[in-house]
Amino acid sequence: MNTNNQLDHLMKLRAEARMGGGQERIDKQHAMGRMTARERIDLLLDPGSFEEFDMFKTHRCRDFGMEETVFLGDGVVTGHGTIEGRIVYVFAQDFTVLGGSLSETFAEKICKIMDLAMKNGAPVIGLNDSGGARIQEGIESLAGYSEIFQRNVMASGVIPQISAIFGPCAGGAVYSPALTDFVIMVQNNSYMFLTGPKVVKSVTHEDVTVEELGGATMHSSRSGVSDYAASSGADAIDYIKKLISFLPANNIESPPVRPCEDPVERASDYLNEIIPTNPNAAYNMKEVILHTVDNGDFFEIKELFAPNLIVGFARYNGIPVGIVANQPAHLSGVLDIDSSIKGARFVRFCDCFNIPVVTFVDVPGFLPGTAQEYGGVIRNGAKILYAFAEATVPKITVITRKAYGGAYCVMSSKHLRGDINYAWPSAEIAVMGARGAAEVLYGRQVKKAENPVEALAEKEKEYQDAVANPYVAAQRGYIDDIIDPSTTRFRIIRALGILQNKRDTNPMKKHGNIPL
Repeated sequence: MNTNNQLDHLMKLRAEARMGGGQERIDKQHAMGRMTARERIDLLLDPGSFEEFDMFKTHRCRDFGMEETVFLGDGVVTGHGTIEGRIVYVFAQDFTVLGGSLSETFAEKICKIMDLAMKNGAPVIGLNDSGGARIQEGIESLAGYSEIFQRNVMASGVIPQISAIFGPCAGGAVYSPALTDFVIMVQNNSYMFLTGPKVVKSVTHEDVTVEELGGATMHSSRSGVSDYAASSGADAIDYIKKLISFLPANNIESPPVRPCEDPVERASDYLNEIIPTNPNAAYNMKEVILHTVDNGDFFEIKELFAPNLIVGFARYNGIPVGIVANQPAHLSGVLDIDSSIKGARFVRFCDCFNIPVVTFVDVPGFLPGTAQEYGGVIRNGAKILYAFAEATVPKITVITRKAYGGAYCVMSSKHLRGDINYAWPSAEIAVMGARGAAEVLYGRQVKKAENPVEALAEKEKEYQDAVANPYVAAQRGYIDDIIDPSTTRFRIIRALGILQNKRDTNPMKKHGNIPL
């Protein structure tokens, strides 16, 4: 065969591989409102940057007639490319080939990409659209999943791992995305569960739809498995690209700094007015965030899950930071089981990848009640405490209003190695609110008073003036400064500047035992 014929043969095989399961199956994929694996990669990566590996790899199964059903690439597209010029490794499962089912060779392709990403210190992005394990292969398929899981665990905290779910993801297949740092799902098109509706019906007699059991909305609002419920496949891709822009390539690098035109000294008089005169009235902490970060650009994570705690990424003078903030507009900003888990995981991710953490505090305490206690709020609440205490990245805290009891301690207090801790003049730092404290301390005295209401109000003010303000904490050095709220942006940026060479260490150990 001469050179021209050889090249013709190569081009023919490449064209065959790019067709996946064939035009008919591609048309079916489009009819379901889904892109193909290659279309997703093209949308994700910079034009012309994708270099594919293992395009010609095929399965080795010879049982159940599989020797007659062979597709080049074996149902997953793998390789590397760039997003805004930065290298990423990617695999995209191809539902047009045997439903995207995972075989031994399918897993080998994914493992190769993950190994290369680890060696070269670059993120891995998995675009999932698979019917699960390839039944015809049995143990080889299960072994393949396990090999992927092992690599997910070894890569954790070393390189960012992002999973997007574009179609089905069931059974053991869900554990690889669950082990990664971020999970994005697509509304009405993707789902995740260990057992499907039919099995649930036969075992527990519950009638439940696929969407109710494992849809994007459920996992983004109730279970917390998903970080974002995208409105479409294109929306999911856009979310990944913006997410990547905040993250370093690996745990050795610093996050990417961008040029910033938003003035460092920009003040916001709005922040001087945002705290209501009524201490029990709500306000939106997102407004505080938006008025301080670069260009009002805040990239929220898990927006629908545990909304009493806000987490996400932003920039201050071009420097990426992770933001953790209590949300007084939802459940008064209390901490509970879900919000503690949400905050702990986010803080630990930031700490893994050298991303400073900025914390805005307005927390009246932990949510009381039997549901919380029975659910283990003590153990789960300790997770966010552990995460802040363990973190060695720069930690900047701003107390805007309430910081009561154990919740004060937990929210990146000075005692958990907070580096710079600010308070607004409106801050209330105490064991509990002034009214509650007055009732505990002077309850009997107030009842005996001629006018109990006035007596309680007087004692409440007495406690407020003596304890529940930022000045006592400032006298002890637990607050570094009480700041003009309008200057919060400038003070955070200045703090980030002086902390850029921070060095903090933890004791030598294999790993800690976080209260899981």
